[in-house]
Amino acid sequence: MSHTRTHGILAPADTEVAIAGSAFVHLDGSLHGSYKTADFASALRLVDRVGEDAEAMNHHPEVRLGYGTVTFRLHSHDAGGVTARDVKLARRIQELADELGARNAHAAPARYDIAIDCTDADVIRPFWMVGLGYKEVVAEGELELVDPHGNGPRVWFQHMEIARTDRNRIHIDVYVPTADAESRVQEIIDVGGILLSDEHAPDWWVLADEEGNELCVCTAAN
Repeated sequence: MSHTRTHGILAPADTEVAIAGSAFVHLDGSLHGSYKTADFASALRLVDRVGEDAEAMNHHPEVRLGYGTVTFRLHSHDAGGVTARDVKLARRIQELADELGARNAHAAPARYDIAIDCTDADVIRPFWMVGLGYKEVVAEGELELVDPHGNGPRVWFQHMEIARTDRNRIHIDVYVPTADAESRVQEIIDVGGILLSDEHAPDWWVLADEEGNELCVCTAAN
């Protein structure tokens, strides 16, 4: 849950004004935008138009196309986060969506991580890597496990000097847009969740269910 900032990468606060009023939300180093259309053909037309402009800009989005739905994810891979190129493309996609009658799907993005408390990550990591069919990646100087197909949650290992035996040693992190974080925390409390710590808010809050299983609601710095 540590946050770093790389020169040239835009944080959510940097893009907030530029993407205000659009379908795009800045989360976890990407801009996410989801649209609803009348049918598959109209969704495909939007993708085609975006593809033409993206090719002209030499900056290409990740696209998920369904019946009457299109989702775009914008990320500058060479920079490792959101840059001005992504903001420019997001604004153009919104213009095309408006022109073609596509509507904001209001589908807030999220990212889910599983954290495992351990005294020696090198010893237990192979078990989880093989068991889940994951691969190792380096993130912020630490080895983590990711789904090679990009579907499952990331798994990371939290070092402990002394093993905890009084509570669950696996917890889940959910990353949500900064603007949604406090309301998500309150909604969890409203259904019986227990706030254990807000010491690091607004970066993350630690909550638990009635049996002590923990969930961290997190935001991302870029």
